[in-house]
Amino acid sequence: MSTDTDTARRIPFGLATVLRHDVPASVVVFLVALPLSIGVAVATGAPVAAGLIAAVVGGLVAGLCGGSVLQVSGPTASLTVVVAESIHQFGWATTCFITVLAGALQVAFGLSRIARAALAIAPVVVHAMLAGIGIVIALQQVHVLLGGEALSSSWESMTELPHQLTVLHGGDALVGAVVIVVMLGWRYLPGRIRAVPAPLAAVVAATALAMVVPTSVERITLDGSLFDAMALPTLPQGNWSAVVLTAVTIALIASVETLLSAVAVDRLRPEYRTDLDRELLGQGVANVTSGLLGGLPVAAVIVRSITNAKAGARTKAATMLAGVWVLVFSVALVAVVRQIPKAALAGLLIVIGIGLVKLAHIRLARRAGDLIVYATTVSVVIFGNLLLGMAIGLVLSVGLLIWRVVRVVIVAAPTGNGTGWLVVVDGSATFLALPLLTARLARIPAGVPVTVELTVDYIDHAVSDALHEWADRHESLGGTVLFVEMGAVRIADLTSGPPARGQVRRMLDDILGPWRHTARTDRIAAGIAAYHGGHAHMMRPHLDELRHTQDPHSLFVTCADSRIVPNVITASGPGDLFTVRNIGNLIPVDGRDTSVEAALIYALDKLDVRSIVVCGHSGCGAMEALCHDLHTGPGLDHWLAHGRPALERFRAGHPVATAAAAAGFGEVDQLAMVNVAVQLEILANHPLVRAGIDERGVVLSGLFFDIGTARVLTIGVNGITGGDGVPLPAGTLV
Repeated sequence: MSTDTDTARRIPFGLATVLRHDVPASVVVFLVALPLSIGVAVATGAPVAAGLIAAVVGGLVAGLCGGSVLQVSGPTASLTVVVAESIHQFGWATTCFITVLAGALQVAFGLSRIARAALAIAPVVVHAMLAGIGIVIALQQVHVLLGGEALSSSWESMTELPHQLTVLHGGDALVGAVVIVVMLGWRYLPGRIRAVPAPLAAVVAATALAMVVPTSVERITLDGSLFDAMALPTLPQGNWSAVVLTAVTIALIASVETLLSAVAVDRLRPEYRTDLDRELLGQGVANVTSGLLGGLPVAAVIVRSITNAKAGARTKAATMLAGVWVLVFSVALVAVVRQIPKAALAGLLIVIGIGLVKLAHIRLARRAGDLIVYATTVSVVIFGNLLLGMAIGLVLSVGLLIWRVVRVVIVAAPTGNGTGWLVVVDGSATFLALPLLTARLARIPAGVPVTVELTVDYIDHAVSDALHEWADRHESLGGTVLFVEMGAVRIADLTSGPPARGQVRRMLDDILGPWRHTARTDRIAAGIAAYHGGHAHMMRPHLDELRHTQDPHSLFVTCADSRIVPNVITASGPGDLFTVRNIGNLIPVDGRDTSVEAALIYALDKLDVRSIVVCGHSGCGAMEALCHDLHTGPGLDHWLAHGRPALERFRAGHPVATAAAAAGFGEVDQLAMVNVAVQLEILANHPLVRAGIDERGVVLSGLFFDIGTARVLTIGVNGITGGDGVPLPAGTLV
């Protein structure tokens, strides 16, 4: 079993690794993170420097303290809406305090080791929440792209859009449109060009265009260097309940996005496994640090993390160096930042926002029956708020889950042949099903035979009592009621304790259970009772078609050993095999045993079988007696004489024996396999079988059932193959 230590040993560290893999990857991540960090800051209404501070802290602090090697943290679009609302309600300085509080909550999450539990949130709610956030971002930023300001509500953004179109600024709209075109079309360019990240290329192109367009274009504001923008947070002036609620919202969203990103990265690079609890701890420390320095909240961002993984990062150095490059750029190239148009960042965020609405997620919700949860959550996030949308989505998803768990299907209808009625109860039969159950049972006429088919994984006393009370009344009026229980639980289980959800019963346990747990003298009776109670109903329609004739496809010659169940090992059913069983699965050639000869004649002439199968098995007593020349008594010795040709071929070194020995079988089993091959040769020389082969293409085949492994092998005249037709290598089976 692989361990974290084993994983660590496989992952190369050292200066050479950092220089060769991590430095190039960090540059790619930096080029992706820079425009996005600035864009998120502008979209929230925070100082531009706040986005850069968060990018630096996300790289250095979260990268150092977190539990992931490859994840990249920083400002994220998923927090844009809630941070913008916080700034609008409390102001920027208090929002920084809220970020610190959210980070402290994440530290508590990490210390309490609940990271895995957070993954239990229904994926449809997470997908819908992100889609709602994306639509809100796009609605707000379209006004900025047209030269206006982001509005506070989605409804206002929609209703004011016609007016904004009448007063649009041509330069801003052109710059924003160029960004959208570049972002959407970048994937179609040659691979060498696509080495440059699309967000960087789009912002650079838009900035260059803004310098030459004849109209004015509004640019972002960045006063002083990054260090000048650092400031301590301010405590809120009252309304602590709203402050705490906002902090909880930020902590939950940041944590869920971080964990989902970790799962995605671990799938992409399975040699790196994220310590989820430590990752939450690292994210919490990073958010505390970012808030204290005047930065935005941070979270692991899946786009940057995947970029880092695909760029070939090997250690945490890549993530941390990306933060260093943002710091260097923010201090040394402030003038460049000031040239970026707001509309360019708006176009970038519109594409990112719309990208959060994934058609694959909508199709998945529709296929899984969760579309109502998805649509409701998206609508509430857009027209209400994020926390309310998440809460309603979770309530709906849990309610839908409960409904599915307790749902039961009850059908009562006349049987196809008109001889009675069939009642089917499928699902979880609880007291909630009583109204439907009693309504269905009331339809059944008095005096008719009724079969009640129970395919349930849960049944309580209320349903059990209702069924038996109805059955007693129906039988008192001259009808009959047969209960057929094919589900994971039985009504009889209720006599030993409270109802419990059953587990799937294995087929052999279900069929052979009465034989294993009943006194030897009662096994036949117990088996018949179990058959009538659980399987006769399923067999009846099929056997009804066979009542006048049979059409088996194979004559199956096998040993009389009680451990061989031909229909089980061949996955066949009634009417498929015409079976002949005797000691040692032998084909007499001297004409003294007429039973096998009669079976051959009947199978080939009357039943027109298409194949003849000879099946031996491991641990065969007949083969042991032959192999060791044991005296078994006059009658049995006489019969085993038919196996002497096989013994002689075995001792002469038959190819099948050689193959069986190489595969690890003992002498008795080797002889059993040779015996199958020899019986096939005897059949091939039988005049009636030879005529069937020549005239109708009858196929001869040999099988060997290894009881210990429950594996069926194919025996040919020259070797052995597995059930999949692949020759067995030496030592395979022991």
